[in-house]
Order: sequence, then C-alpha cells, then structure tokens
Amino acid sequence: MTHRIAVIPGDGAGPEVVEEACKAVDALGLAIDWNELPWGSAHFHDTGAMMPDDAVDVAQGHDAVLLGAVGDPSVPDHVSLWGLLLPLRQGLDLWANIRPARLLEGVPSPLAGSPPVDMLFVRENTEGEYSGIGGRAHTGLPHEVGVETAVFTREGVTRVVKHSFELAERRSKRLTSATKSNASRYGYVLWDEVVEEVSADHPDVAVDRALVDALAARMVTNPLSLDVVVASNLFGDVLTDIAAALQGGMGMAASASVAPGTGTTAIFEPVHGSAPDIAGEGLANPLGAIWSASLMLEHLGETDAASRLMHAVEEVCKHGPRTRDIGGTGSTSEVGDAVAANV
Repeated sequence: MTHRIAVIPGDGAGPEVVEEACKAVDALGLAIDWNELPWGSAHFHDTGAMMPDDAVDVAQGHDAVLLGAVGDPSVPDHVSLWGLLLPLRQGLDLWANIRPARLLEGVPSPLAGSPPVDMLFVRENTEGEYSGIGGRAHTGLPHEVGVETAVFTREGVTRVVKHSFELAERRSKRLTSATKSNASRYGYVLWDEVVEEVSADHPDVAVDRALVDALAARMVTNPLSLDVVVASNLFGDVLTDIAAALQGGMGMAASASVAPGTGTTAIFEPVHGSAPDIAGEGLANPLGAIWSASLMLEHLGETDAASRLMHAVEEVCKHGPRTRDIGGTGSTSEVGDAVAANV
C-alpha cells in the first residue's frame, strides 16, 4: 500500500526537521507519496492567508499530514495559529491530541537523580479554552472589553475521556484527570462528572483527579506517580510543555492530533515551535519530528515500521550524535542521517 502524506514544512526550523523526518521514513523502504504543501507565513505574505480556503478538503485527500512548525515574527502569533493549525484541527475534528513524554536513555534530565519519565498526555483538541468563542468591544477606549469563552460540551468531554481510559487500560491502568473545578464551577465540574460516569465502565483503571496547578508541581516533584493524563485544551497545552522539559526539552516533543475510530486525516507534528532564532543554522533537534513520524506510521497501521523508527531514535539518543539542546554537538542533518542509518 502506498501512503499519501501531505507535508507542511511551515516556518523557521520547520522545514529542516521535516526534511530529516521524511529522510528517516524513506529509509524504512515503505511506499510513501509525499506531497509538499507550501502553507505558512510565506503563504500569508503572498496571499493574505496562511493557507488556501480549501485547505481542509486538500488535507482530507491525504492519509496523514506531517507538519513542521508554524510561526514567524513577521506574523502575529494569533494570526498564524488561527490561520492554519487550529482551523485544521477543528475542520478535521481532530479532537484528541496525543503527546508522549518519555525520557530516553542518553538524554540529560533536568531533574535531580534523573528519575524515569514515561507519561502519555491526552489533550482535548477542538473546544475548551481554544474554542474561538469571544470578541472585543469598545476597542481603543478606556473601558475596552475582551471576552474569551471556554466551551465544554458533554459530547466533547466524553469522547476524549473515554479514549484516555482506553489508553490507560493498555498501559499501567492509571489515569489522572486535570481540572480546576474548585474555581471554574461549570465547565470543569461537568468535566469531573463525565470522568466519574466513564470510570464506571472501566473499573480496573485507578482514577486520580488533580487540580492543574498542583498537578504541574507534581510532574516535577513526583513524575513516577503519573502515567496517562487527560486534560482540557489549555491545561493540556501547558502541562505538555512541562512534560517536554522533563523529557529533555521541546526538541524531543512529538504529537498526534487524531480522531480515534474515524477515517479522518490526522496531523502529526513536533511541538517545539518554529524557533526562528536558530532557523537555517543546523541546530534544530529533529528527533521530535521523527518521533511524530513514528506516531504517524503507527496510526497508518505500519506498526513494525513505527517500532523500527522509534528504536532508531532511541539508539541515536543513547549513542549519539545528539544536537546541542540534549548535550551533543551534532547538526540537524547529522542526527537525521544517524537515525536513517540505524533504521
């Protein structure tokens, strides 16, 4: 089977890490039809939009999307984010963002004693605090108002919580739910109620409910107490950056935006951002992008290839070369070459 993959290299260091991810996948010998889409900040400057109007339809014509990173100092962040990534997630209804956080051997840990870190975050990906509901009034006046409304639907919360329980059953049978229901009395109380209801169908999974601020501290002080964590859009966004730091830095962070149980085209991307300050210098860590490609292959049913690619990432972390962010001196392409050779 030939897999048709849309590639959005994006901005900054995005094209550099995506190139290495594609190189590593090609080394597996699979039948891949890469289709590069020139969307991003350059497209915005050329056309006034980060991507074309039919972008969701174009994405749906592929088996998966591999995305580098989007963002450039010349485009306001809210314009670039709401011009590409969030419309794709919402338009494709990719309601679960899956982010593994595992400290691989050879990667330096920021924690004393280098405790093992192996968490899996499931972030609600289409509503919550990033629903896009809100507005501004009396712009420019002293009494200007900005309103941002978080939206929690029973359907949206239920599906992401159910999937989290299913993932917990495949791992250590431990699930932590992150909320702030002591202060947010409506959306997060609904969230807690749904977790309670779904837990009745998964009696073998131990459920831990944690306030997000306490959970953030716990990730640093006791990471071994956590396995699968389910969180809202905003909380999942914040917590996974902490998790990325615990696994060696943002360059190691991979993600999959998926809609489990559907045939919807999924998006796979490293979550380190476009890093314009190091773009073009060969300093960007490609391992997060390659790890994302492994998640993509697993999603496409290429489980053996996904395992081989992830094993190659582990071997390179253990023996080098490594980029400077994780204690090495290797360049972006040298690391990518090493992963491809290990494959």
